[in-house]
Amino acid sequence: MLIEILAGGSIAVLSGSLGFIISKKITSANFEIYIQQAKAKANAIENEAELLLQKATFNAKELEEKAKRAFEEAKANAKADLAQREQEVDKKELEFEQYKTKEEQKLSDTTAILKAKQLDTEREQKRLTRLQGEYEQKLQELISTIENRAGMTKAEAKALLLEKVEETSRVEISHIVRRYEEEAKQQAQQKANFILAQATSRFAGDFAAERLTNIVRLSDNELKGRIIGKEGRNIKALETLMGVDIIIDDTPNAIVVSSFNLYRRAIATKTLELLIEDGRIQPARIEEIFAKVSQEFEDGILAEGEEIVANLDIGVMHPELMKLIGRLRYRASYGQNALAHTLEVAHLAGVMAAEMGANPTLAKRAGLLHDIGKALTHDQDGNHVDLGAEICKRYNENEVVINAIYAHHGHQDIHSIECGAVCAADALSAARPGARREVLESFLKRVTQIEEIASKHNSVKQAYAINAGREVRVLVNAELISDDEAALLAKEIAQEIEESVQYPGEIKVNVIRESRTIEFAK
Repeated sequence: MLIEILAGGSIAVLSGSLGFIISKKITSANFEIYIQQAKAKANAIENEAELLLQKATFNAKELEEKAKRAFEEAKANAKADLAQREQEVDKKELEFEQYKTKEEQKLSDTTAILKAKQLDTEREQKRLTRLQGEYEQKLQELISTIENRAGMTKAEAKALLLEKVEETSRVEISHIVRRYEEEAKQQAQQKANFILAQATSRFAGDFAAERLTNIVRLSDNELKGRIIGKEGRNIKALETLMGVDIIIDDTPNAIVVSSFNLYRRAIATKTLELLIEDGRIQPARIEEIFAKVSQEFEDGILAEGEEIVANLDIGVMHPELMKLIGRLRYRASYGQNALAHTLEVAHLAGVMAAEMGANPTLAKRAGLLHDIGKALTHDQDGNHVDLGAEICKRYNENEVVINAIYAHHGHQDIHSIECGAVCAADALSAARPGARREVLESFLKRVTQIEEIASKHNSVKQAYAINAGREVRVLVNAELISDDEAALLAKEIAQEIEESVQYPGEIKVNVIRESRTIEFAK
């Protein structure tokens, strides 16, 4: 068994040795093959590197040759360009030298000419000085001769000349005046129209023309006899006590109370109505009813004045002034109720003052008091302007109010925006068509006076007043006056009317210049 084990071990060792030797031989053979292959690859790489080196060397030489050729070409071009520029510089230098020489020669010639002209100027100056002296001497001799021959002094001749120049320059002056007027109108027209439109659109006052009579309705014609009374005692008592005329005619169931004083007429009307209602018409009862109605009216006008001041929101006012405001209801101017006109002016003035950035409260106060003097004209002597200013000064009214009282009739200049608003509102209220009436005789006199003022100018062919005397149309001779002179003539006529005529509102002067050419076809 041991022998078998040893034999098996020997065989195994022998087999392993043999396998190792065989494996070593095989490995050695493979290694030689690998070495040979590596040497072959190395030789190939070496040969390829030599070829690449040779090729690179060839390319480098070729590039070097190209670079040399390019350098030589650039060098040649640079030399040629430099030579060309040097030629151009030489040419410019030559031209500059020629130009410099020419300019120096020209400057030298100019200097010589200037020196010669300077000498000539000096000689001419001396000559002119001498001639001026001779001229002044001759002129003085001529003036003396003309004065002796013409029989007038230099000052008189100058005045005459200026007068002639003024006549000949009238067209130019009128053109300038017209141009500046048009510019001023264009600048002011839009703002004025806006303010007036705002004022008139925001206030629409009630208006009723005041008449000179009141009618008292009777339930029975027999009452007329009782009003007349025995031997006319009742009607005489009524007319004497109330200061009115009572007209009893054939008009059925009516009697007429007539008076220019609205206040007395209103009291008389109310007294008659109460007497007729009471039925006891006799002198004693008439006096009693009249006293009662008079007191009611006095209390009523104060209450109305207080209400107006409160509604306008114009602050505190003296009771006497508020009483006079209430009394304005019974005053009229050209048929326009004084209180209605005053309220209209106050509202319009307040709106316009607000639009122009002024104090609307003060403007309304001035508008309310601008005609306050009309409440005193029936009781005191003097015009309503002075009376109104005096009463307002007495109760310490604002200076703007005093200025408005004077300025709205042109007694003072306008000193504030509020006063200007009052004057504009007064003209707007008075000039509104239908706002006022006037007596026929005074109207005809005013219209005639306006036409005479316009007709007295030399270039006027015809002048006539239209639109109830609020416009005068003037037809002028187109051969004697130009368009610009027509504008100046309109201004002159308007100024003469302002100075000579008393009128409510404003009067438009319309100068018409036209030329007509007529020919007949035969």
